[in-house]
Amino acid sequence: MENLTLVINATYVLCAALFILGLKLLGHPSTARKGNMLSALGMLIAIVVTLLDQGIIGFELIIVAMIAGGAVGLFIAKKIELTQMPEMVSLLNGIGGLASLLIALAIVRSGAQLETYLLIITLLAIAIGGITFSGSVIAWAKLSGKVSKLISSGSATFTGQAYVNALIVIGIVVLGALLALTPENPSYVYGFVALAIVLGIMLVIPIGGADMPVVISLLNSYSGLAACATGLAIGNNLLIVAGALVGASGIILTSVMCKAMNRSLTNVLFSGFQAVKTSTMEIEGEVKPMSAEDAYYVLEASQSIVVIPGYGMAVAQAQHAMKELQGLLERNGTEVVYGIHPVAGRMPGHMNVLLAEADVPYELLLEMDEVNPRMESFDVAIVIGANDVVNPSARELESSPIYGMPVINADLAKNVFILKRGMASGFAGIDNPLFFKDNARMIFGDAKDTINTIIRQF
Repeated sequence: MENLTLVINATYVLCAALFILGLKLLGHPSTARKGNMLSALGMLIAIVVTLLDQGIIGFELIIVAMIAGGAVGLFIAKKIELTQMPEMVSLLNGIGGLASLLIALAIVRSGAQLETYLLIITLLAIAIGGITFSGSVIAWAKLSGKVSKLISSGSATFTGQAYVNALIVIGIVVLGALLALTPENPSYVYGFVALAIVLGIMLVIPIGGADMPVVISLLNSYSGLAACATGLAIGNNLLIVAGALVGASGIILTSVMCKAMNRSLTNVLFSGFQAVKTSTMEIEGEVKPMSAEDAYYVLEASQSIVVIPGYGMAVAQAQHAMKELQGLLERNGTEVVYGIHPVAGRMPGHMNVLLAEADVPYELLLEMDEVNPRMESFDVAIVIGANDVVNPSARELESSPIYGMPVINADLAKNVFILKRGMASGFAGIDNPLFFKDNARMIFGDAKDTINTIIRQF
């Protein structure tokens, strides 16, 4: 028995090492796929060993579950478009939170006599798991737009919202204290769960616009914290390690993204994006349209080009066409690089994943701080579906709701080609004065069709 425990603990150490190494490799696009595989292998070993150690199920059921889960995962991977990746990530965060909630709830409802500190940790797992689950579902709804009649993709606030949230938190604390005294009372348990779920909804509905990538990252961190608390509650060291890694990495990523937006986390969570400031800016000017055929002549004569992708590129599925155009430009002696804003798209790293799918070399993906000092030297900046992350009002107009947010200074390039279907504002709902700059030209239409037209000209 002692030898078996030693083997299990050694296996857990191996799994933890795989998680840490996998997380490290996820830090760069060139090694991300290998990191994902190592982390998945570690999780597979951990699940099998844990189930066998506890005698929960035998090999036969483990194999059946692996086949079923693998089939579902394969189906999702094949069916989900890259434009739907943010919604999928939100749902996966929610499933993680729900799993932690159910395990912790089972512990409380089992009637087992828990020490006070273990009961508090278990209740924390329920609370964080409930917040993560409901918050992730709301984030999914905002991103997908499938229930737009019920939930707006923007900020949804009402008078006294902060007081309502405060009352919910007080209710959670009170019910938690009552549960610590009488854990066998089912009404307290389910009331605690219900309030945690409601709090998750209330925390996410006021967040919208360009803040959604931060929300996804934060909910990912919550799911890790819930798993960590659950690991403490059931005494599983590996679950503690895995949850702590996810929680810590999510918090770090959230902090990085908030810095990229020049906003604090409390401002993101509690202000509502649309209510940051009252915008009084007046944008005047005339849009100067250009045909794809005319754009070709400028691109053909250019020496250096920066491509700035946004969510619109994912919608148009234009990444493969852009990669083909990049090859033609490079053979013509033109330097082509990509400027990636930290919060471009709908989730962290969205544009990196999109371009990696099209086999764009990783060394050509430049971060905002790398590309901005060079912007004036580029002959053309091609903005494909980006809006808020290239909005010069963040630098120029103090009345703008995004004033102070670091953006890619596309307007400083010698020429700016903006590929858009129309004049609609971005996800933040803010007008963009870039469209009216003297050096900017609007190329209206589907981005993929526009780029293919330029390719045919070459």
